[in-house]
Amino acid sequence: MRKTRNKVLAGIIVLALISALAACGGQNVVIKSVEDLDGKKIGVQMGTTGDIYAEDIEGATVERFQNGAAAVLALRQKNVDAVIIDDQPARVFASMNNDIVVLDEPFTIEDYAICVSKDNADLTAKMNAAIAELKAEGTLQKILDHYIGQVEGAAPYTSTGGPYPNGKLIMATNAEFPPYEYFDDNGVISGVDPDFARAICDKMGYELQIDHMEFLSIITAVQTGRADFGAAGMTVTPDRLQNIDFTEPYVTASQVVIIRK
Repeated sequence: MRKTRNKVLAGIIVLALISALAACGGQNVVIKSVEDLDGKKIGVQMGTTGDIYAEDIEGATVERFQNGAAAVLALRQKNVDAVIIDDQPARVFASMNNDIVVLDEPFTIEDYAICVSKDNADLTAKMNAAIAELKAEGTLQKILDHYIGQVEGAAPYTSTGGPYPNGKLIMATNAEFPPYEYFDDNGVISGVDPDFARAICDKMGYELQIDHMEFLSIITAVQTGRADFGAAGMTVTPDRLQNIDFTEPYVTASQVVIIRK
C-alpha cells in the first residue's frame, strides 16, 4: 500500500513539475497594438533602429540578437514576447513561419540611405547625383517592384558590365536582411541594396565589390576606409549622423512588430 501511495505521490509531483515548466515556458502574451509593448520582453537585432526604439518602451526588457532570424526564432520559442524589425524583412519571416504575424500598425516610419565617410564628401555628392538620375529614369522603382512589390514582369537590375574607368568601390553590408540584402541559392549577395548600389556604381564608372559583415561593423568599416560606403537598409538617425554622412534617402520604410499568433 505504501509503494502504491508513493507511486501516486511521485506521479502528482511529476505532473506539477510539468505544469510549472509549461507556465515558465511562456504562455502567449496578448499584444494587439504598439501600446501593449509596455513591460514586455522585446527582441531586436543588435545595433539597429529597432534596438534604439525598443529602449524607449516603458518597462520593456530588450533582448539583443546578432540578426533578425535569431530574434524571430526566440519569439517562436517564447523567449521574447515580440520582435521589432523593419517591415519587409518582417514580412519575409512571417511568410516562412505560420506561427507568427506582423501587426498592422507600424511602430515608426523611417528613411533608408547609403552611409559614406564624413571625409569623402565628393563621393557622397557623386552618389546623390547618380541616385537622382536612377530615380528619374525609373530604375530604382523597377528594383523595388521586383524585390518588394513583386510586380509581374519586374526583373532584377542588369549591370552594364563596365567599362569602369574610375576603379572599384567597396560596399559594406549585412546580407541577413531580406529582401534588401541576402545570400541567394548560389551564395551571391542579392536584393534591393546590391542591385541599387550596382546601378549607382555603373552610373559613376566604378566596379562594385560587396563585403558581408556584422551590421554593427558597417559604419566602422566606412569610417576606417575598409569600405567606401555602406548599404544595408540603414536608417538615417541623429546619432549616426554624428559619426557618418548619408546620401539622399532612396526608400521610405517602417519598423513593425512581429508577434506570435
